[in-house]
Amino acid sequence: MAILRLLLKFGTANFSAIQVDPSLNQRVTSQDADRRNDSRKAGPGDTAPDSIPALNRCLVLVGMMGAGKSAVGRQLAQRLGLPFLDADTEIEKAAGCSIAEIFEQYGEAHFRDGERRVIARLVDDGPIVLATGGGAFMDADTRALLKEKALTVWLNADFDILWDRVSRRTHRPLLQTADPKGTLKRLMTERYPVYTEADITVVSDEAPKDETVNRVLAAVSDYIEGETK
Repeated sequence: MAILRLLLKFGTANFSAIQVDPSLNQRVTSQDADRRNDSRKAGPGDTAPDSIPALNRCLVLVGMMGAGKSAVGRQLAQRLGLPFLDADTEIEKAAGCSIAEIFEQYGEAHFRDGERRVIARLVDDGPIVLATGGGAFMDADTRALLKEKALTVWLNADFDILWDRVSRRTHRPLLQTADPKGTLKRLMTERYPVYTEADITVVSDEAPKDETVNRVLAAVSDYIEGETK
C-alpha cells in the first residue's frame, strides 16, 4: 500500500501540485518583442545569437549527473524569457520526500515510473526549459515523449569533469556504492550511446557557465533554422 500511495502521489492525484504556474506563461507571453529580444542578447564577447527563432515547444536538457543541466537550464530560461523547472525537484514535491528516500524505500523502478509521469505532465505545460535527471532519457517511453513534444539537448561532459562535480556532493543515490568512480564510468558507458539520440549535443566542460549557455543558444538557433529550410 505504501508503494501504491507513492505512485498515486506521483500520478494524477498530485499533478496539480507540479503544474507550471499559469502566471509564468502569462508574464512571458505578455512581454513585448523588444523585451524578449533583450533577454536573449549575449554579453560582451559572447557568441550566442542576439535572438533565436520562435521556440514553440519545451527545451529539455538531458545528460549525466554533474553535466550542469540545472545551472545551465536556469540561465537558458532567463535568456529566453521562459519558465525553468527541474524534473527532480518536481518529483520530490509530488512524492513528498527526497529522491534518495524514494530510492531507499521503493527502489529505482518505482522512481522511474513516477519520473515518467511527472515529465509527461511538465512537457504539456510548455514552452519551458526543463532539466531532467540523468536516467530519465534512458526510459524508452520518456524518450519517445520528449522526441515528440520537446527539443532535447544533451550536455556532454567527460568523466573528469563529471567526477569533479559529483564528488563534492553526497546526495547522489546511484553513487552510494563501494566504488562510486566505477559506478559513474559504468553509467556513462550505458547511457552515452542513448544520449546521442538527443536532437542537439553541446559540450559541457570547464568553460564558464555563460559560455555553455551561449553554445546551447547557438545550437538551438541553428537547429530550428534548419528545420524551416
